[in-house]
Amino acid sequence: MQEYNDKRVVTSGRRSMLVFNKLVAGLTNLGVSLMGSRVLSVRGRKSGEWRSNPVNLLVLDGQRYLVAPRGHVQWVRNLRASGEGTLRVGRTIETFRAEELADADKPDIIRLYLKKWAWEVGAFFGNDVRADSPVSRLLEVAPGVPVFKIHTA
Repeated sequence: MQEYNDKRVVTSGRRSMLVFNKLVAGLTNLGVSLMGSRVLSVRGRKSGEWRSNPVNLLVLDGQRYLVAPRGHVQWVRNLRASGEGTLRVGRTIETFRAEELADADKPDIIRLYLKKWAWEVGAFFGNDVRADSPVSRLLEVAPGVPVFKIHTA
């Protein structure tokens, strides 16, 4: 059973996931959003250079969120440091400010994220973490799943 804490980072050794991410990023850059995909760009906290990753933009009650199913990965650390970034689909680039959510505010967002994208991100969670997990379990995993509320800059 994996630990869900502020040090959780899930790296994928599966080549298929790397290929999938490159495909999603390529299509999104061309203007084809797959189920809400965007290309997130954030300045590196050490280099200052722009870093980009494909992400799934989640909308709940009109509010938009970025969820990090792999945990406290580099884009999360960079976004924390800068507090802002861009989201891109094709030629449309949106600048935003990010607000990281407290663990207590995450269960509904994690649940919806898993409902929409478990087929894609389920491998980054234990078998006991699903969209139908009780709130108590989602609260237990919340420290290992960063969530950011997106505000238009």
